[in-house]
Amino acid sequence: MRIAYFDCFSGVSGDMILGALIDAGADLHMLESELGKLKISGFTLKAEKTTRGGLSGTRFFVNQDRSHAERHLTDIERIMDDSNLPDDIKSGAKSIFRELAEVEAKIHNTNPGDVHFHEIGGLDSIVDIVGSLIVMKMMDIETVYASKIPVGTGFVECDHGVLPLPAPATLELLKGIPIYASSSEKELVTPTGIAILKHVVQSFGTIPEMKIEHIG
Repeated sequence: MRIAYFDCFSGVSGDMILGALIDAGADLHMLESELGKLKISGFTLKAEKTTRGGLSGTRFFVNQDRSHAERHLTDIERIMDDSNLPDDIKSGAKSIFRELAEVEAKIHNTNPGDVHFHEIGGLDSIVDIVGSLIVMKMMDIETVYASKIPVGTGFVECDHGVLPLPAPATLELLKGIPIYASSSEKELVTPTGIAILKHVVQSFGTIPEMKIEHIG
């Protein structure tokens, strides 16, 4: 059985998940081909080698040809249903977006169907969520584990104004997950990143027993 362990020592976001998987050997061109089944355009993918803190890794980008669109949950679900993606990828992505909508609805005292996806409705977030599920399937990853999650402090500016960190949506998604404080005064955990992990991770904690094949 092939497993994956995400060591989130510097937090987690959607692009970080894909960057790590690509660095561990996932094929970017195969990912592009599979994402073509979404039947949406206006974006290109880029992965480049970079060095941070003396360590080599891969940084993943989604370059958009147009501005962010404001989408509702029904818009996201329609994109998935109209795609040629496998049913398990469609249902997984819809489940992640549904949880994001429910969290936003709770925070803003509205209904999930009425939530306007701002940052997380953009092409980059769709690619991050769908792409992560695609790549894990491509790599034959059957079970996923992750470390405890560090959270930063300070404030972040978004469409709703200036919010404290961890942001309210992120905190809601972190319920039931072991977290710890980081000294970093910046956003370490994004709603998209933690929503992806919540959907795929079996447990959060120490590294399980395994033989290491690839590192990203």
